[in-house]
Amino acid sequence: MSGLAGVAHRATTAWLASAVAVFIFISGEVADAATIRILALGASNTNGKGVSASEAWPAQLQSMLRAKGYDATVTVNAVNGDTSAGVFGRTNAIPAGTQVVAFDTGGDNDLLHGVAGETEANRAKIISAIRAHGAMPISVPYHALIGPQRSGGAGYQADGIHLTAQSHRKVAAYLVPLILAAAKQSR
Repeated sequence: MSGLAGVAHRATTAWLASAVAVFIFISGEVADAATIRILALGASNTNGKGVSASEAWPAQLQSMLRAKGYDATVTVNAVNGDTSAGVFGRTNAIPAGTQVVAFDTGGDNDLLHGVAGETEANRAKIISAIRAHGAMPISVPYHALIGPQRSGGAGYQADGIHLTAQSHRKVAAYLVPLILAAAKQSR
């Protein structure tokens, strides 16, 4: 082919090759945007005490993942005032098919109940139990992200214990890449 016909043929071929490449790229992204089943396990901050259900980090996390195209479901198993022993006790209720468990040990409740010495041992038991259920554990680091409770920090409600809506959003945003990485590992 020569002249305009050759140019048109090369342009059509280049366009078609580009379209196929884009399709393959998009198809790969859609395949990665699989179903993700997450359990939020913990105490009152996991429950979203003091904020609306839609403002709590588990709901925010689910919304953020869905906005990225993932079929994400976050189930909450949280008890206000629970200790790390109570959180560990509820690991036997991890639903089948759960890929990731984002958990809060309830360690500040341990302190309030005079059992702060048990928190780290219970954290290890929680992680082990989550793995035994075939899920990936992710500890939610409230203190690292928001600051210590009862410190007068702006990230907490007036009680100094429970996260503000803005802090819940910050926790959820922090968790998104960790959840995605853990979900890929659990496949």
